[in-house]
Amino acid sequence: QVQLVESGGDLVQPGGSLRLSCTASGISFHWYTMAWYRQAPGKQRELVATITRSDAANYGDFVKGRFTISRDNAKKMVYLQMNSLKLEDTAVYYCKAELFSAYYWGQGTQVTVSS
Repeated sequence: QVQLVESGGDLVQPGGSLRLSCTASGISFHWYTMAWYRQAPGKQRELVATITRSDAANYGDFVKGRFTISRDNAKKMVYLQMNSLKLEDTAVYYCKAELFSAYYWGQGTQVTVSS
C-alpha cells in the first residue's frame, strides 16, 4: 500500500520559515519524481516544486527563490524549505509521487501565514 504522509505545516508570521516533510512508503522512492503542490481556499491546486530522481529541481514562478525542494532517497523523504513566507502562501500543501502514468498524493498539511 502506497502512503505519502506530509508534516510540518503550521501557523507562521509573514517573513517566517517552515520546513515541510513528506515520508513515502510502498514505492521504490528513488525512481519517482517528487513534487509539492498547494491549494488555497477557492483556488485550483498549483505546482510549487518538483525534484526528479536525478535531483533536478523546478519551481513555480511565484516561488522566486524563496523555497527549496530536496530529497533523501535513503529515508524516502522529500522536503520543502520555505523562507520569506507571505500571506498568499497560505494553503494546504500536498506531496505527490510521479512515475510515468502512476502518481500518488498525500493527505496534505496546512500552512497558514498570518500576523
